[in-house]
Amino acid sequence: ELPPLARNYVMRLLFLDQPLPQAAVTFWVKKDNQRELPPLARNYVMRLLFLDQPLPQAAVTFWVKKDNQRDHDDCMGILTGLRLWHSQQLPGGLQGLVLNPIFKENLRIALLGGGKAWADDTSQLGPDKHARDITSLDKYAMERWEVILHFMVGSPSAAVSQDLAQLLIQAGLMKSEGTEAPCITSAGFQFLLLDTSSQLWYFMLQYLHTAETRKMDLVEILSFVFQLSFSTLGKDYSVEGMSDSLLTFLQHLREFGLVFQRKRKSRRFYPTRLAINLALGVTGSAVDVHRQGYIVVETNYRIYAYTDSELQLALVALFSEMLYRFPNLVVAQLSRESVQQSIANGISAEQIIHFLRTRAHPVMLKTTPVLPPTITDQVRLWELERDRLQFTEGVLYNQFLSQVDFELLRDYARDLGVLVWENPPKRLMVVTPTGHPDVKRFWKRQKHN
Repeated sequence: ELPPLARNYVMRLLFLDQPLPQAAVTFWVKKDNQRELPPLARNYVMRLLFLDQPLPQAAVTFWVKKDNQRDHDDCMGILTGLRLWHSQQLPGGLQGLVLNPIFKENLRIALLGGGKAWADDTSQLGPDKHARDITSLDKYAMERWEVILHFMVGSPSAAVSQDLAQLLIQAGLMKSEGTEAPCITSAGFQFLLLDTSSQLWYFMLQYLHTAETRKMDLVEILSFVFQLSFSTLGKDYSVEGMSDSLLTFLQHLREFGLVFQRKRKSRRFYPTRLAINLALGVTGSAVDVHRQGYIVVETNYRIYAYTDSELQLALVALFSEMLYRFPNLVVAQLSRESVQQSIANGISAEQIIHFLRTRAHPVMLKTTPVLPPTITDQVRLWELERDRLQFTEGVLYNQFLSQVDFELLRDYARDLGVLVWENPPKRLMVVTPTGHPDVKRFWKRQKHN
């Protein structure tokens, strides 16, 4: 799992076709996490903001004293790295500096007013009779996201749209064979072990990768996602002026729990905390469907889960047999059949052990090791039982007329590194499918000679 700051870096670089200077990357995080231009750099920008002609670089160097030359060089590197300005040749061969025209235009609008606001004013719609407060939005976001997780673990009460189910399959989180219902994969189980913000970040990346196949404007979608990060929690926004692509995207966000919209055709929506924190790389928010520290594992293979969360119980049921259920306690049993069934579905023994260890009750955390060695060793042994046979594709060569012919062809296959298996007494050998054409041609030449 990448740290929040690293995820922020990936989102910034994901759709860039050109390399980004390292100076720009190192500037993304300043001391005390203040991501803003230094005062000197802001001064440079304001001096150039209303100039329509490039300014000679020699003139810029006179703006600071010699004692502050290092600060000047740092600001030059930052502004160049962020592509807020660039050099341009002046008449006579001198080099000048000019602000990025798009940045300059938008900064002028921000300072002087004008332009079109990304969020239409909802005052014309009147007060919302069904207004949502922050608490209800957090609850709604958690419930919607839990539906997706319940669907992944196979809860019969969870239902998602066909489009969302297909996205889970394309992301490798679930698999579907024939007409059977989708089931979770190894990557899907690892996905469930992440915190909510990490899950959402990964899920949105998969969605963005498939946006163009849905005939959606990727730039428009990304702009809207970053706009949501600047919205106010608990405030409603209008859908007026949105394109058909954005309206479709809004419905998908509604299903993910990122926005609340009372009806599909409602003219207003409320961004939830999940949407606001998505582009900021924020973790530890109030909306998190995971509760840690509720599992006790005993040496008799019994699991005691102190929780009433249906999702957490469904996760435990993926690799164990449920025995008893009480209001806030579930008793389950690890067995050879249950563990091997989960392994057959793509969940590894290490993932099961990691899940039990990271969800261990505070009482178990006081012991060393956290999980009894009897449990961890047995789960690994049950996995090894399924790995006794290793299947390798190959081509069989037999019916050699002499031992000399067999050894000649075997040595040639061995030199090529394509020999899989040999049985000299019976004159049998197996080569890889990729090496079969070369071995076959060699054998034909030998027979011809």
